[in-house]
Amino acid sequence: MIDRTGLAEFLRNRRESLQPEDVGMPRGQRRRTKGLRREEVAVLCHMSTDYYSRLERERGPQPSQQMLASMAQGLHLSLDERDHLFRLAGHNPPARGVVSEHISPGMQRILDRLDDTPAEIVTELGETLRQSPMGVALTGDTTRFTGPERSLGYRWFTRPESRLLYAPETHGFLTRMYASGLRQILTLRGPDSRAAYLADLLLGESEEFRRVWEEHEVGVRPNELKHFVHPEVGALELNCQRLQDPEQSHSLLVYTAVPGSESYERLHLLSVIGTQSLH
Repeated sequence: MIDRTGLAEFLRNRRESLQPEDVGMPRGQRRRTKGLRREEVAVLCHMSTDYYSRLERERGPQPSQQMLASMAQGLHLSLDERDHLFRLAGHNPPARGVVSEHISPGMQRILDRLDDTPAEIVTELGETLRQSPMGVALTGDTTRFTGPERSLGYRWFTRPESRLLYAPETHGFLTRMYASGLRQILTLRGPDSRAAYLADLLLGESEEFRRVWEEHEVGVRPNELKHFVHPEVGALELNCQRLQDPEQSHSLLVYTAVPGSESYERLHLLSVIGTQSLH
């Protein structure tokens, strides 16, 4: 059963404890509101200002689990705070651990400060949870995929167009890498895992995947240097740095170019172009 008073007080408290700079928003001038404004929280949580405001006023419908997950992420809640939010709203909290898609507040804060750099937060199966604006400019909006296609490894074997962003000479290595990585995750997580589900799908859908899967290759790790072929700015050689959250099995990937290099100049051009010509 929903605790409307408790939910309203908790949301108000969390909103007022956050500053615009905590969530990657400009502070602006003549700011009198304690913490974030309701309309700012609504933007962060991907909902209307009216819907959010009604919750703080102990009104409106019972939020769905999907809506609560969006609010927990937008308000940068910890896992304990997220679980508390769900219980206040009359729902059981989602599972924790490797299947959780709740991004830790610390990792989210880092991403919020990377507006001028391609970056993304992904699961161990290559499912994009969040991207920086430059991340979208580099790879397109990869959060838009649903179902098995959320996994880049799955798309690699089932959507030929997904390979166009990567230099042709790297395709053979990436094919081996995705198969190897999926096998290791399946072994780690077990036969009832999402990794096992993806492997079964790919074995039925991709002859190429079946071929490399039969090699039983493991330990093919990603190269730090990535070779992209961007449709607007051309070839890019980018270093990929990885920050891992071991509790959630999420990784923050940050892509940078060597200062003064041709890729550095092209990356700067991409920042000017932005996301206008992409998804």
